[in-house]
Amino acid sequence: MSQGLGSNRADQPAHGLNPALSEPPPDERMVEELAHRRLSAPLRVIFVLLTLLALVMVLNQQLNLRLFNVTLIENRYLFLLAAATLPLVFLAYPWRAKDAAGSGIALHDIALALISAGTIGWFAWQAENILAEGWEFAPPLTAQILGGVLWVIILEALRRTGGTMIFAIVAVMSLYPVFADAMPGPIRGIQQSLEDTFAYHIVSSESAFGIPMRAFGEIVIGFIVFGVALNHTGGGKFFNDLAFALVGRVRGGAAQVGVISSGLQGSISGSVISNVISSGVVTIPAMKRTGFRADYAGGVEAVASTGAVLMPPVMGSTAFVMASFLGISYTEIALAAAIPGLLFYFSLVVQIDAYAARQGLKGLKQSELPSLSQTLKAGWLYILVFLVLVFLMVWEQREAVAPFAATALLLVINQILPKNRLSWEKLLDLLAATGRALAELVAILAGVGFIIGAFSVTGLAGTLANDLVFIAGDNALVLLLMGALTSFIFGMGMTVTACYIFLAIVLAPPLVKAGLDPLAVHLFIMYWGMISFITPPVALATFAAAPLARASPFRIGFQAMRLGAAIYIIPFFFALNPALILKGEPLEVVSVIVSAVLGVALISGAMQGYLFGVGRLDGSPLRLLARAMLLAAGFALAVPGGNLIPVSNLTLAAIGGALALAAILLLKLANRNPVTA
Repeated sequence: MSQGLGSNRADQPAHGLNPALSEPPPDERMVEELAHRRLSAPLRVIFVLLTLLALVMVLNQQLNLRLFNVTLIENRYLFLLAAATLPLVFLAYPWRAKDAAGSGIALHDIALALISAGTIGWFAWQAENILAEGWEFAPPLTAQILGGVLWVIILEALRRTGGTMIFAIVAVMSLYPVFADAMPGPIRGIQQSLEDTFAYHIVSSESAFGIPMRAFGEIVIGFIVFGVALNHTGGGKFFNDLAFALVGRVRGGAAQVGVISSGLQGSISGSVISNVISSGVVTIPAMKRTGFRADYAGGVEAVASTGAVLMPPVMGSTAFVMASFLGISYTEIALAAAIPGLLFYFSLVVQIDAYAARQGLKGLKQSELPSLSQTLKAGWLYILVFLVLVFLMVWEQREAVAPFAATALLLVINQILPKNRLSWEKLLDLLAATGRALAELVAILAGVGFIIGAFSVTGLAGTLANDLVFIAGDNALVLLLMGALTSFIFGMGMTVTACYIFLAIVLAPPLVKAGLDPLAVHLFIMYWGMISFITPPVALATFAAAPLARASPFRIGFQAMRLGAAIYIIPFFFALNPALILKGEPLEVVSVIVSAVLGVALISGAMQGYLFGVGRLDGSPLRLLARAMLLAAGFALAVPGGNLIPVSNLTLAAIGGALALAAILLLKLANRNPVTA
């Protein structure tokens, strides 16, 4: 049986590309396998069986199949789902990251896996008693003891998958109820005993098995399965080929390829780091070969991969958790996120083109690129699957079923076609990879759920909003600035989803109370939680790109900050006026979007020192003055007037237009008199 396309591995050059464009650096495999151990054959069997068990439970619950005449109540379903996935964390992620190179499993890891399965299984068995007897506030002794055991196990799983910083934050915050009455006024809460706190975290619908885990069990899990299946059947390779075929020949084409490829792959995978590696291993060498500096090439890939998580149709797991928090459909979130996401990528495309124009960089040769017709012919399967996914999500409103239906269609057609068919070995790899992805996310969601539980049981979630609004003096802009800084700081130590969940509890309520739109607030938090991926000193995306570009991660980081400038300012735009997320009168929405596009184009050109149709913006005092004026004009156009801004959008657009016209006239003067300029 044919091996098929397999996953988008670094050692597979893109279809039709010159191998020199996609030569993988020696560090890539090290980056890919840094965190988790490779699975031995017996271990892979365990992963496959538990993953299949989890998927059967999910399908039985979502489709109401009543397999074995069983319908699970919600808390039992979530407990059983965690029992099938959380133990895999201890089998896949060793005690120390440096032990990942070995394939053996330590006895303590096996013990932790068994204890976690047994402990969660006991709570699943007691699911009806938990509800009927009110264990949330009056737990029996056994629940208190086993709750403490499971609290420790979930925190250890969180440490292994999310890192030490998020582990420390969650560990301290989860114990807040124990000393809540000793805290100073604004953050004082109702005190709970240690044993009651442990039990509450496990049996309550407001903690570890609350909103984040419900979102996982209802929607997120299907999209994780879809993303893994897409990569293992060659979807990532198709995205790279399509991007090269579409824009490989244009000015700075290799970098534009990175934007499109990363945007397509990341919007499905939802993982910034894996996106940088899987796409960057092809695009970064191609950029360097066509004249882009190593740090600039790494910056392009880091920014494009980061922005992909903000783009529909999937946007990663955070958007689905957001839907649960807001009580709205995911489709509404995806539609709202579309314009800001497109503006982000538009800014990146304009900056790349301006840089290429200034440096005189060309596109790739036609002989080095795949044929568009051949690429589409070979990848029709992925296009069809995407259409089915979007149709079921948007038109049929079947968000929970859509990814499973799309995955089933993908695998069935993939196995029918002999060219792409997966062997049994590859199918088992697909299931094992799915299990690992599910286990990692369960550990993070359950762990961060502790923070929700701590704030809920102490009553702090309700009072904190009032206190923050008071501190900010009812000023929405001050609250947004506080929120941006807080999101950035927590984003440095947490995953995107974990950071979002924490801030959705602490920060979103006061922002909404200050008069901001709830959906705009939650998107604002998500955006600013992502910023730490490209902003030094942490800048995880740039560290992932560094070995591929063979450049300093800090140099890449500073390039990424300039290239990704839109991610810093666009959230303020739609938070201050939600017309940018399609909320408002149609005429206002259209005018805000049009002026934002023009403004972002001017800002991007000014930042790179080149404006399309005008030319260079450096080399003389007059040109530098015009550049500053274009930057100011861009901000005047991009900032949406009205709502919380006391100036109308029309007035701001007029100011921006006047500044832009004056700057262009100044540039014309400078070009006519190069000596005096």
